[in-house]
Amino acid sequence: MDFEIRGDRTAQGPVKLSRERAEYSRLVQQGYSNKEACRLVGIDERTGRKWRNGRSADGRQKAAPPIGTVVPPCGSSRYLREGDRIHIADRLREKATVRAIAAELGRSPSTISREIRRNRHPVGGQYRPHAAQARADARRPRPKPGKIGQNPELRDFIQSRLRLRWSPEQICQALRAQFPQRPEMHVAHETVYQALYIQGRGELRRELARALRTGRARRKPRRQAQQRQPRFSAPMVMISERPAEAEDRAVPGHWEGDLIIGKDGKSAIGTLVERATRYVMLLHLPGDHGAESVRDALVTTVETLPSHLTRSLTWDQGSEMGAHGAFTVATGIPVYFCDPASPWQRGSNENTNGLLRQYFPKGTDLSVHPREHLDAVAAELNGRPRKTLGWETPAERLHKLLAA
Repeated sequence: MDFEIRGDRTAQGPVKLSRERAEYSRLVQQGYSNKEACRLVGIDERTGRKWRNGRSADGRQKAAPPIGTVVPPCGSSRYLREGDRIHIADRLREKATVRAIAAELGRSPSTISREIRRNRHPVGGQYRPHAAQARADARRPRPKPGKIGQNPELRDFIQSRLRLRWSPEQICQALRAQFPQRPEMHVAHETVYQALYIQGRGELRRELARALRTGRARRKPRRQAQQRQPRFSAPMVMISERPAEAEDRAVPGHWEGDLIIGKDGKSAIGTLVERATRYVMLLHLPGDHGAESVRDALVTTVETLPSHLTRSLTWDQGSEMGAHGAFTVATGIPVYFCDPASPWQRGSNENTNGLLRQYFPKGTDLSVHPREHLDAVAAELNGRPRKTLGWETPAERLHKLLAA
């Protein structure tokens, strides 16, 4: 044992006992009794008992163990343990700040603050570690009785509205409006769903689930990938399967596409950018930008290109590409889809959309622009020199490819 009893047994004050206390805590956690641990450390048994119970030996302030020295109680480190709570009580008596206590225990300050607020004594507000541990243990068992099952008035209110085919969200808003000063009558709509769906609770009658708009008596999970509905009827081919020649921009004919959306999402313009030349083409969508309209506009546009400039199309997973299978059948151009929330996989298109916002500002109606205006804007962009093309214009670079 590295620890040794100091030779000078005169009163040293609480600060000088920090090493003794840390050693005492270690021995207790190893299974030593209080009497044996006190004998090995060289302290009185009464001092050991008060250390174990979260009190100093003489009632005065005492120093905490060195930072990082925490009593390692049993149980998961996810939760505060009894040793942690004893440490909190000791440091609170020493007027330590919440942040200092949190740093010593390796916890978040909000964790310590919440622990003190929730588990202090209701009378007087004093934090007592063993009582706090008892409250935490009593709060832990699952399942807990639901709020709806404990309140007959709340249960009857919800059941009566469910019979009228109200949605749970409508019911919860009505509860807050009708009982603004009674928090016991307020629930979240998820609470209502759980009372209907979770077996064994019986808080709401199961037959009332038929009054929901879904008509289901049990919840249908959506989180598992194998249970999700396919995004489109035709299977998607992801960008990871796109030919390598499209990635390095060495071979022309690989396009990126997207929509820029107008005011309130009611209008749109389609954008196509060729990866090698940065050549821009705009899709005229005067009516709507649904899957059928986008498919028809794409087919009409790509039919004006020579076959060696129509190798592939890359798009995001927007619903406007729901007819991508029909587009591929009509044109022979494969469509590759980007990963969710990955706009950098269509970097040329995203950059071009930013340039187009100079001509088509956000929050404006894009359906007012005729095809002639779209063609003029595309021609202006294609006639603008690009640094990435060695200060050639996209039109010049495309003309070279066509001539070759």
